[in-house]
Amino acid sequence: MVDLVIRRLSGALGAELRGIRLSPDMPEEQVARLRAIWLDHGVVVFREQGHLSPRDLANVARRFGEVVEYPFVKGLPDAPEVIPVVKLEHERVNFGGLWHSDTAYLECPPMATMLIAREVPPFGGDTLFASGHAAHEALSEGMKRLLGPLRAVNSSAKADVTKTREDRMKDNARSDARQVYEAEHPVVRTHPETGRKALYVNTGHTTRFAGMTEEESAPLLEYLFRHQVRPEFTCRIGWQAGSLTLWDNRCVLHNPVNDYHGFRRVMHRVTLAGDRPA
Repeated sequence: MVDLVIRRLSGALGAELRGIRLSPDMPEEQVARLRAIWLDHGVVVFREQGHLSPRDLANVARRFGEVVEYPFVKGLPDAPEVIPVVKLEHERVNFGGLWHSDTAYLECPPMATMLIAREVPPFGGDTLFASGHAAHEALSEGMKRLLGPLRAVNSSAKADVTKTREDRMKDNARSDARQVYEAEHPVVRTHPETGRKALYVNTGHTTRFAGMTEEESAPLLEYLFRHQVRPEFTCRIGWQAGSLTLWDNRCVLHNPVNDYHGFRRVMHRVTLAGDRPA
């Protein structure tokens, strides 16, 4: 990878990598270097990867971790691990269109998400990312002591998330999907590979603190939701057909911007298995 070029996207997180052609048969040392870069930056984008078929995409993802299926939506017929993320010309609501970390309501939320753009609108449709590490580091010492022992309840039934899933579930729902998933996780989790601490709540799934009511939890949660997406903790990735992004769900939030009404946007997504947050 002597031609690999790394360009940082912001002060908090993110990097664009050029000069590499991803493939399922990449040498192990190449995968190890890419993984180290990803762990360092939280989210990385590879340009010009349109040569990857859905099956290739799943196999590339397997080089970074264990591929798992999404609990609510069926995958593609020839690659069931690959989920289509589509907004059509007539639709106004996009899939997952709010700040969140993927499926935090599972007992073992995903380690990472890999997303490739197949069709993009002529403008808009960017994705914002936010660093949970930067958000935690910026808190006062008193707030860190307060949050340290707290756990939060995360639910798939939270209203905003349900709204973003409804249209997909009408015609593409998994028959074995449970109605509601719920899990408790630390408000501040320790990254199992880097040891860094990250704020781990999100407006899409977190409903309350364990042992407290939603009303009691709301003031502090609302503060944390605003704090964790401050501009200085974020980066923005613009998509082109063939762009592939890999982000770390253990320490990164994302928000797909819904600003391209009247145009089609087609993405393919693969999820990598994670461990129980600690």
